[in-house]
Amino acid sequence: MSVLKNKRSLSKLEFYHNARKLREDITNILLRDFGIKNKIHQTHTQENAEITVQESYPEWLVVYFRESIMGILKSMMLNITAGNTIYPTTMDELALRRRYQTGAIMNCEQLLQEMIYCADVLPVKMEKLLPYVNSIEFELKLLKGWRKSSNDLAKKIREEKK
Repeated sequence: MSVLKNKRSLSKLEFYHNARKLREDITNILLRDFGIKNKIHQTHTQENAEITVQESYPEWLVVYFRESIMGILKSMMLNITAGNTIYPTTMDELALRRRYQTGAIMNCEQLLQEMIYCADVLPVKMEKLLPYVNSIEFELKLLKGWRKSSNDLAKKIREEKK
């Protein structure tokens, strides 16, 4: 018998599945240049002639943000994958796993800062980026929970050592 979706608890790998979904979603918005478009408006000169003016954003800046954000997303996934492949049986392995977990958390914070900076510099409304910011914050919560679960492993390793 299956459990209703709203009654299910988070899976043990929810941090991984959410990170993959976050990476896919952010990649999609990067493919659309953050959803910004060149602004075109009409203006009049002193001679009362109508001119079409196109305000644009520098393409190099979008490329910079795209490469920067994609790099952070890649690092985050690499840290999550590396940390998840280690099942610690010694305190050294546990410390290594925690370093990867902390690295993934740092990547999320870097991603948040880059998205905020992007909203500050480009003509993109923060409302467009808000769902991604919320997903990043949720990922942070999941990663911190994953790292906290390592405390149980530390107790287990200490007990086996005795």
